[in-house]
Amino acid sequence: MTIATNVQKLIFPFLIAALLTSCGESEAPAPELSFAESFQAQLIEAQPGDIIEVPAGIHEFTRSLSLNVSGVTIRGAGMNDSILSFKNQVQGAEGLLVSADDFVIEDIAIEDTVGDALKINESTNVTIRRVRTEWTRGANTENGAYGIYPVQSRNILIEGSVAIGASDAGIYVGQSSQIIVRNSRAEYNVAGIEIENSTYADVYDNVATNNTGGILVFDLPNLPVQGGQATRVFNNQIFENNHENFAPEGNIVGNVPPGTGLLILANDNIEVFENEFADNDNAHVMIYSYTLGGRTILDPEYDPFPEQIYIHDNEFNGGGTAPAHRFLVPWHEATGKNIPNIVWGGLIKEGGSVENLICIGDSGEDSFLNLNGGASPGDATTDTSAHQCSLPRLSKISFDFPGDD
Repeated sequence: MTIATNVQKLIFPFLIAALLTSCGESEAPAPELSFAESFQAQLIEAQPGDIIEVPAGIHEFTRSLSLNVSGVTIRGAGMNDSILSFKNQVQGAEGLLVSADDFVIEDIAIEDTVGDALKINESTNVTIRRVRTEWTRGANTENGAYGIYPVQSRNILIEGSVAIGASDAGIYVGQSSQIIVRNSRAEYNVAGIEIENSTYADVYDNVATNNTGGILVFDLPNLPVQGGQATRVFNNQIFENNHENFAPEGNIVGNVPPGTGLLILANDNIEVFENEFADNDNAHVMIYSYTLGGRTILDPEYDPFPEQIYIHDNEFNGGGTAPAHRFLVPWHEATGKNIPNIVWGGLIKEGGSVENLICIGDSGEDSFLNLNGGASPGDATTDTSAHQCSLPRLSKISFDFPGDD
């Protein structure tokens, strides 16, 4: 046998294998990614201008999602149709964390996150439209703190959205400026809608019901951004916010009395008008200093006193029948009367004046209670004479935002 014959015998099996491969007997294709895997990949690989579609269905995730590319839109098929579920989440502090400008998210739900549902951090031009955040087991201390949660951001539009079950605030905007929250619903949260340490906000045409407190406008110490002011709260329905407070121990909103419609804490230049308040059992409107009740302040830059608060042309029905604030309970028991529609804590800056501090319109028709800073019923007064005044109307908030129809 020649050398050539041996070589042919060695090569022949490889030729057969090559022919079989060319006839279709190739390696098995890689398995197709699940939507959860492909969605994560799209967020990582996103480019400015991308639209990431989320189809109808329940899409389960076990770890947080994040986006840090500007100019991206996340769009679902509807807030009750495209659902990002985190009920089995084992990793991460949020559902979706976004740190990107010119961001739009719409027509989608985020459910049952371990921590916050949708957090937007240090972003400019943010549109959150028809987004639902919810903890489906209902009000529970172990629910995440915030539903819709932009912080340290600017030019924020939240509209047509729903927030349910947050153990702090359903819709929360903090340390931000130029804010619109409209046509949304907050229910079964500790705080329904909260504007905190922020400036220039319009909160209107919303429904806040079944929360511990319907709408909160706060300014708190020891935060990088302080001096909250210039918020308008108008044309909202704020009713039956009587849910027990289920905030975790130590949380500042754990001090919100059940039955509170609107609570203004240490904020300035606030206008509240043309809202419908009904059946908030503690009080429809409360305004007070951070120091009411003896709370101490260690932050030298912090101003704890609310000033230039203008409340006018609202409708009040029922309410004040079962006060829960520790200064209102003794007054209610001593007088046998329901809590007036507007309650002020009565504390002012040292050397300050009550003039134009809290104004309820020139007629003084709305019932009013000044606690004069004391827990004793005898310290309080219902005299409105010092508060029959008007203040300059605040300006409308207006800015261009991505995804505007």
